[in-house]
This record gives sequence, C-alpha cells and structure tokens, in this order.
Amino acid sequence: MDRTVPSTENEEIELYIRTYFSLLRSSAPVRIKALEETHAGMRSSLHAKAESPMPDVAAFTYAYLRLPSVIKETRLVMLGQSEEVFARRGYHNVHRWQLVEAPARRRLMFYDGQGTLAAFIASVSDIDDLVPLLTAFQIEWNKMHTLLSLNRSVVRRLERTVQSGAWLQEDQQALRDLFELDASAWQQLERLFGKRLAVTLLEIASRPQDVQVILLASSLTDYRRATQGWWRRVEAEVGQEVLEQRPVYFVSSNTHSLLNVLSGFAPAYQEEIGAFLNAANPEGLSDLLRQLDQDDPERLNVLYYGLRHALKADRNGHLTRLYREWYRAQGFIHIDNPMYLDVAVQIFPLNRLDADRVDPRVRTPALDALHRSDALIFNVDYPLGMAAYQVLSEVSSRTGDIRGVYIMGKAATLNGRIGDVMIPNVVYDEHSRNSYLFRNCFAAMDVTPFMLRHSVLDNQKAVTVRGTFLQNRHFMRVFYQEGYTDLEMEAGPYLSAVYENNYPKRYPVDEIVNLYSNVRYDVGILHYASDTPYSKRQALLAESLAYQGVEATYATSIAILRRIFEVEAARLRRG
Repeated sequence: MDRTVPSTENEEIELYIRTYFSLLRSSAPVRIKALEETHAGMRSSLHAKAESPMPDVAAFTYAYLRLPSVIKETRLVMLGQSEEVFARRGYHNVHRWQLVEAPARRRLMFYDGQGTLAAFIASVSDIDDLVPLLTAFQIEWNKMHTLLSLNRSVVRRLERTVQSGAWLQEDQQALRDLFELDASAWQQLERLFGKRLAVTLLEIASRPQDVQVILLASSLTDYRRATQGWWRRVEAEVGQEVLEQRPVYFVSSNTHSLLNVLSGFAPAYQEEIGAFLNAANPEGLSDLLRQLDQDDPERLNVLYYGLRHALKADRNGHLTRLYREWYRAQGFIHIDNPMYLDVAVQIFPLNRLDADRVDPRVRTPALDALHRSDALIFNVDYPLGMAAYQVLSEVSSRTGDIRGVYIMGKAATLNGRIGDVMIPNVVYDEHSRNSYLFRNCFAAMDVTPFMLRHSVLDNQKAVTVRGTFLQNRHFMRVFYQEGYTDLEMEAGPYLSAVYENNYPKRYPVDEIVNLYSNVRYDVGILHYASDTPYSKRQALLAESLAYQGVEATYATSIAILRRIFEVEAARLRRG
C-alpha cells in the first residue's frame, strides 16, 4: 500500500545532524575532528568507505570539487549570512579578501590569505551542505596523510616525480598499491589535480588537516535580513514600482539557458563561437558541430554550450561585452548579489521578445500576442535547499500578481539514466516532513519533442533531501520501496512557499498537503538526472554533467518558456 508519507527516521543521520547543530551553538570555533565519528557512523551513500582506513577517492573528489582549492591551507571556516554578520563579530570588509570559488558549488567565499575562509550562507541548508563536505574532505585527506607518513619510500618516489616532472609507471603503481586504488579511482585523482597530482600528494604527506568551523549567527532573523538585502539590490536595479505593479512568472533555473534561448546571441555569433571551438575543441564540441546540419536542433544546443566555454576563456572580455550589450539592448536585466544571497536574478519583459531572434523551438503562435503583455519572467539562479523557500516567499510578498512558478533543477534518479528528465506530481520534503500532492503543469509530451537521446518520465515521486551526504542505503531503500525515485534539494521548500502564497497560514508540518484545488496559478517542476546513486555512484562524485546534461537543460527550458507564452497569451485573449 502506498502510504505517501514514508517513515524516514534514521538514527545515525539524525544523530549526526543534531551533533553538528549543537556544536555550532558554541561561541568558539569547533574542530571538524569532533564530527568525524558521527559522520562515518551514518554510512552515507556518498561516503561509503568513511570508516575504512583506505581512501574513498569518490567521496574525496566530491567534497574537493565543492570547496575552494584554498581549503588545503584553511584552518578556520567562518559561516555568516551577510557582511553585517561578519562585521558584528569583528571581521570588517571581508569582501576585500580574495574571492575564491568551488568548481562544482555556487557559494560566495572569501579567503584572507592566512588560513581563514569566510563562507556566506543563505539558509540552514548551507550548513547541512558545508559541514559534511568539510568533514568528508578532512577524513579522506588524513587517511592519505597517515598512509604516506608511514611509507617514506613512497614519499621519496613522489619527490622524484615532482623533480623530474613525469610519472614513472612503477611510481604510480606504488601509490595505487598503497591506497588500494583501481584504475578508475586513480584516473579520478588524475582528473582532479591534473599535472599537480604529485605536488598535491606531497602536500597531503606533509601535514594533517585540522579544520575548525564557527557559525557567527544562527537566528532566523539573520537569514531573513540576508534575503531582504538581496531583494533591496533587485529593487535598486529594476525599480520598486515596476516589480510591484507588473505580473510575474517566477522561474528557478540557471543564468544561461533562458537567456540563450530568448536572446538569439549564439546563432548570431556562431562564426565566432565556431572559431573558438575549432581552436580549443573542448569536449570534442568542434567535431560535433561540424557533423550537424544548419537546421539540426542539436546545433543550437552545441552553440549554447560552446558559448559558455568561449565566455569563460574570453581573456580580453571582448565577447563578454558583446554578449552583455546584446541582451541589454533587448531590455533583459541581469543582477548579481555578491554580499547577500549568492542568487543571481534575470528579468525578461515579455513584450520585448523578438520573434526573429528567439530559438525556433519556442516560436509558437502565442509568441505573437506577447507584445501587448506587461508581464515579466523573473528568473533566479536556483538556490540551495531552504534558501528556495526564502527567495520565493520574498518575491511573492514584494511583487505584483504571481502568474506561475516553474522549477528546473538537477536530481539523482533511482530508476532512470543520467540525462533523463523526471516530472513529479508528489514531493516529500525532509525539511517540513510534508508530502505535497500537486498538479504539475508539465507532462512528458511537453518535453519529449526536444529530447533526442534521453527519456522523459512523468508521474514521478520526488524527495527533497536536506543534504547530499545526508542519505544512506537504508534511507534510499525506504523511499524506493514507496515509489520515490527522484532525489533533489529545492522542490519541497518551493512548495512550502507556494502553500503560504495561497493559504492564510504558515505551511504545516508532517502532513499530506493537497495543492490541487486552492493554488491559483501554474506550478511546474522539471528535474534532469545528474546522478544514479544505486548503479553508478561515481557519476556525480567524479565529474560534472558537461555536455551530457545540455539536451535536458534546453529541453526543460524550452518547455517552461512555451508554457509561459501559452498562459500569458490566453490571459491576453480573455482581456
């Protein structure tokens, strides 16, 4: 029997969460070492070998990619919601420290050059994310340090490799034997550190990690202030009157897909993009582009993805300036928010869309009617966990009429393949312990026409988890037995905000919540699979989706835009 609300009690995971939140109440820094036992004891699916003396390269890779590279020298990590929070504790002008980034996690962080890292957090979900990342990183670093410190002959081999600049086969094998690594795990380390692998292993051999962490402020008020500061920046750029008076279609996606589909920049500058791809050929994109006809829809996907590579490599900023001038001339607005929530915003006025420039896949008859529309697409660079609730709650209370809420994001799938799209109509939210039942405005047929290689699975059931490390095989088995196959991090908090935007009270807790009848606008959720934790655990841990995720990204973006155009055109016809 489908109980809809599964039993998710897991003593080991709950103990770990209680432990780090209780320790972080301290006014003094807390050693990550104090969390290692409970972290290992929860037997996380992403850290399966935490209790083993041998390194878990997959878990180390996952954690390292989501932390800035200066984590190797960091001794203290400070968590704060805003610059004001840091200043109250005596850390003034942290924004003048070195800005540092993690390759696979969007989070604002600054490094003082002397071992202190300031990390801006938007909600408790950032704590649920950062603390396990730091703990996994330290556990695995120290495992490798211990093994190397006990085997000086292997360290001497590393020193010889650094001096010569080239690996000898027998030296590689000595490392693999010491760490008990198969070929796949060794390749992960090579991809992670590249030519600096031997240097990094010598760093690991030279010292253990003993990271400390401190939470500078933990009140709900501080999170609200950060969200309000984020909104003030948006108002300053767009204008309070504009946002309060014009209807809004809220979208949570990224900062490139909607812009590419609507602006027409990539096809207009395809020669420049093609020249860059021919010279650099990242991921073999130049070869792929040459194989595609001019009218092949996949050609646009390659150009969009190639543009991202070209912009990252744009050292003199020429292409970047052209790109910004192009979309600004169409009335599109991009707003970064560095000192509050690290959630960029894009505004697209529907009446400024140019039918000759937009992607042909969104040129529907509805597009012709939009020149009479006063509505805006309000797109946010999808926030993590409970920050999603804070963002949508703020937007709902500060703007005019919300006409639709559309969520696009990555998820792990228990029954599909990487690159597939999942469309849920039930979401269990670990934050509120609610099961949300809702009418998803999307079905498989809305996305399938734009997918060439992957599947679209609708009528799915999703779980919004608190953090990527905060699951184990028992946790996932319980959900899988209840038919939940879609694991992600934002849908539940967004639906809690939708509830409060349509009901005269705060969202409930531990209930089955029926959103079918009282929600007065579209709600659409589309997830594309980035990981298959049961069958290929290394997929997400070792690498990003890269081009493998492009088809799903643009198929879901196109489906969202077509839906917005249809809803707004129907409203205009009704007068």
